[in-house]
Amino acid sequence: MSGLTLLALAGLAAADYTASFGGAIPAGLCAPNTAGFTNPTIQPSRGGAAICVSGNVAVQASAQNVKFNFDLPKNESEVTNTFLELITQGSTFTQQIMGGMQMISGNYTIASTLCMPANGTMPSSVQLLTHGIGFDRYYWDFAPGYSYVDYAIEQGYATFSYDRLGVGQSSTPDPITTVQGPLEVSIANQLALMLRSSTFANANFTSVIGVGHSFGSAITQSVTHSHPSTFDAAILTGFSTNQSAIAPFLTSLNLEIASINQPYRFSTLNNGYLVSYSAISNQYGFFRAPNFSPLVLAAAEASKGSVTFGELFTQAAIAGVASNFTGPVAIVNGDADLPFCYGNCSYPMNKAEAAISMLYPAASANGTYLAPLTGHGLNLHYTALDAYKFIGSFLKQNRM
Repeated sequence: MSGLTLLALAGLAAADYTASFGGAIPAGLCAPNTAGFTNPTIQPSRGGAAICVSGNVAVQASAQNVKFNFDLPKNESEVTNTFLELITQGSTFTQQIMGGMQMISGNYTIASTLCMPANGTMPSSVQLLTHGIGFDRYYWDFAPGYSYVDYAIEQGYATFSYDRLGVGQSSTPDPITTVQGPLEVSIANQLALMLRSSTFANANFTSVIGVGHSFGSAITQSVTHSHPSTFDAAILTGFSTNQSAIAPFLTSLNLEIASINQPYRFSTLNNGYLVSYSAISNQYGFFRAPNFSPLVLAAAEASKGSVTFGELFTQAAIAGVASNFTGPVAIVNGDADLPFCYGNCSYPMNKAEAAISMLYPAASANGTYLAPLTGHGLNLHYTALDAYKFIGSFLKQNRM
């Protein structure tokens, strides 16, 4: 595919991606309450099953982050060399930059979206949706036909999605010392507690289900480990305990300074904020042919999210055995997931089943599903709906 063709596809896809967002609320429907949000806006979900309120949410959070002896790279050459040092076998790079722990705390602006059924019903259960690296909150509501939000709403749940710290319209603090896994776990936990305490839209949710993708699954899993009573159930997508393919995953993304790669979107970010280099990089990391639309890949490239050095240095350090979590847990992966399965989630064993056995000894129920011929970006494949149906069935079977 030529560069001009790819740019044309990206433009068409980006236009289609945004066209169904921010439309008028259908006649006869009441707008949801905007309590808990600043600068709120009201819009339908991209498939139209939900009426959503979006805006900023203030979250006070603190965590023991890692102190890194690592200076902000001056240019792209230093960025590339950093990852070469990180992935080289026998390298002591990680040990060299580790400098102990330090407490990080603050008030952070988290851009968020709460969606309720368009039919006016008030769900008793809400799903807290945490996206992974390379995306923002709209991974969960990407386009008509590619919206987990629409599916969950149709099953009777509310959804709360958010841009993780450092991503999209959320706060973008120091990308090395602040935007790290431990603090993001604290933020996710605080958001779940706020949902329980009727902070948003005056909605009284009696149960909160944690749903994550990739790094968002690692964050969700860490909440079940460190705060076992926060979630009533957990759904982890694009996740396992296998870290052997992180090096080729990082290599395939060919990470570039975000402000250089897409200056029209990321000009205000410093050199600690990175994005995947190109649509080809995105395909390597997140897609598996022929099970996706080229327009969806182009849209994913046009709307890709940033990642920080702090996140990449801590993504493997936040998981832990959730010995005291007693709710139901399911892991749902594409069977050809690259970063967490090295392209084969069934070899030499079912890596989703192995992760549940290792991390959730006290779970009341567990389940796994491997979507066929599907890469890491599960929601952006033709097989997404079957994965959603498994999640819905699992939650209903366990009365969630």
